[in-house]
Amino acid sequence: MSEGNIAAVVLAAGMGTRMKSAKPKVLHPLAGRPMLAQLMATVAALGAARRIVVVSPDIRDAVAAEIPDVDLAIQDPPLGTGHALMAARQQLAGFAGDVLMLFGDSPLVSVETLEAMIAGRRAAADPAVVVMGFRPADTAEYARLILAPDGGLERIVEHRDASEDERAIDLCNSGFMAIDGAVLNELLDGIGKDNAKGEYYVTEIVEIARRLGRACAVVEGPEVEALGINSRAQLAEAEAVIQNRLRHAAMDAGVTLLDPDSVSFSYDTVMGRDVTIGPNVFIGPKVKVGDGVTIHPFSHLEGCSLADGASAGPFARLRPEAEIGEGARIGNFVEVKKARIEKGAKVNHLTYIGDARVGEGANIGAGTITCNYDGFLKSFTDIGKGAFIGSNTALVAPVKVGDGAIVGAGSTITREVEADALAVERSEQIAREGFAPRYRERKTAEKAAQKAKSK
Repeated sequence: MSEGNIAAVVLAAGMGTRMKSAKPKVLHPLAGRPMLAQLMATVAALGAARRIVVVSPDIRDAVAAEIPDVDLAIQDPPLGTGHALMAARQQLAGFAGDVLMLFGDSPLVSVETLEAMIAGRRAAADPAVVVMGFRPADTAEYARLILAPDGGLERIVEHRDASEDERAIDLCNSGFMAIDGAVLNELLDGIGKDNAKGEYYVTEIVEIARRLGRACAVVEGPEVEALGINSRAQLAEAEAVIQNRLRHAAMDAGVTLLDPDSVSFSYDTVMGRDVTIGPNVFIGPKVKVGDGVTIHPFSHLEGCSLADGASAGPFARLRPEAEIGEGARIGNFVEVKKARIEKGAKVNHLTYIGDARVGEGANIGAGTITCNYDGFLKSFTDIGKGAFIGSNTALVAPVKVGDGAIVGAGSTITREVEADALAVERSEQIAREGFAPRYRERKTAEKAAQKAKSK
């Protein structure tokens, strides 16, 4: 597609009251980013040179903060879809290419469908308007696309206004349009508001174009791409669609999903080849995974990276800025945050590593904690190459454990441990011979006396 000849106008002025949210509807997330951003990424992939979003004054600042790389047009007050398209006239001034009209709460349309609409607009018949149609299982409440004998689009009829014969038609209106920008203003000028709501309906431009002697056409697309999100339930339905696309893309790229339906990806997840992911794994934004990585069940990853051959889980949590090196192992119930676990290091179970470096080949015992926060400041723990940290150790940052050093189990380390040194910090073990029988005898008597007293 020629970038200079496509403009996209996305209608996104509604707050979405059915979402029951203080957040504008189009900013609710799908796969880790606002649904409007999902749609704008599709538009960008199409190569649209102008990307315009029509918003209300109430949501302008919120949309600008989340989607900074678009032109905003203001619709105030909202007087229908035709009026919303009119609001973008200034941004479209002098543009004579193809104008796509889309909806911010319908983010599932694909690049392929938009390309088909643009190709239809540029066909030999030179239609002024191309509408994406679809054939839903349930046509109730959808406007119908009425075709002329020559197969062109004659008009769009709302369900409530349709006759019985027209309601029997299963070709429905998605609302998406590709319009000849050279006549867009003329088409918009022809829209009236002589209706019950006193609003301008963009669907009228089909009949206006035909009165001007221009053809109109339909390009059919999948029903799922026309899904509009007006409620939390529909948001969940759209999330399922996006996740299904991401899972199939991952598997097509060489990732094994043992239970695909239970794995969640982010829109920007990067996966290498021969990655294996177990059931019930959540992958949030900004995760990069190298070749041959294994992510075991019930793990949660966000903002982290795993190098080739690394493994994590089950029940691992990798938080932002966790860098897991080549062949390193992060085991069950281990949390890593803003820390570098170097090549071949092992953090196998029940451990927290935060604001730290774990050197190559080091072994971190169960129950180890880097005490990185003193209630005011975060401090760094440095664990050297080949070090061994015994189970149940507390490393009070800032602190350093040198290469090859050993820390005995149960220690609280507050000072530097030199390379190859042994550090043990625990109280002296005391043994009192014969104590246990005397203790049991005394406590048994106390229990009997207490029981007798209570009768």
